[in-house]
Amino acid sequence: MRALLCLLVLVAVAGSAAADVDVTGKWSGSFNVSGPDGQTKESTAVLLLKQNGTEITGSVGPNEGEQHEITRGKIEGDKITLESADGGVVIKFDLMLDGGRITGDVNAAGEGRTMKAKIDVKRTK
Repeated sequence: MRALLCLLVLVAVAGSAAADVDVTGKWSGSFNVSGPDGQTKESTAVLLLKQNGTEITGSVGPNEGEQHEITRGKIEGDKITLESADGGVVIKFDLMLDGGRITGDVNAAGEGRTMKAKIDVKRTK
């Protein structure tokens, strides 16, 4: 009985800790694309995120004027996965939340091309 009570308390604490994380807001920073020749092209990224439970919606793009809808997004602990599209190109984000920063890898494929990038953004609003 005592073990069951301890388990229930741990589950409740873990659930409340996960609920405390909210990535809703504007995030901006760097987006560095690695080309097939090994060269890196520096750019910018703006993520406009809305979190509801573990679901993330909103948009992503190089600036506020050019945004693409997030078609699939979720957060589990400090891991964030997003998916978006730019025409026929599917863009997948594998990200980690660390305090006021989101960093990670971006992979895109479609229309006969592929792209890999590193993203590093901070909350601005």
